[in-house]
Amino acid sequence: MRLPRKCSITRRADFTRVKTTGHAKAGRFVVLSTLADPTLDALKTGFITTRRSGKAHERVLLRRRFRALVQAHAPGFSDLRRFLITIARPAASQASFAELKADWLKQAKRLGLFPRPEENT
Repeated sequence: MRLPRKCSITRRADFTRVKTTGHAKAGRFVVLSTLADPTLDALKTGFITTRRSGKAHERVLLRRRFRALVQAHAPGFSDLRRFLITIARPAASQASFAELKADWLKQAKRLGLFPRPEENT
């Protein structure tokens, strides 16, 4: 299944706003940035893979992997009305999908994207 176009960040101003006013957590392979926006209808996501991330075919593979992670785990977010940007670090092109997934999920949990489990008292 493909991410619909309406779920993509298309404006440079949105990327800039997330960078300046949002929250970010850096891992070994990815940097995850997010900004809650109650005016959005759904999750808006963007992927940044620079030349430092690897050759063209490696960057395309990274974007495919990031898209798969968002498709698999975004329905579990506590609030879908937000911007989410995934930035590949240079070591990401050498990482396996399992390593990318573990790092991406760790940063998403650190940002508080998933609901906290209720404590039974």
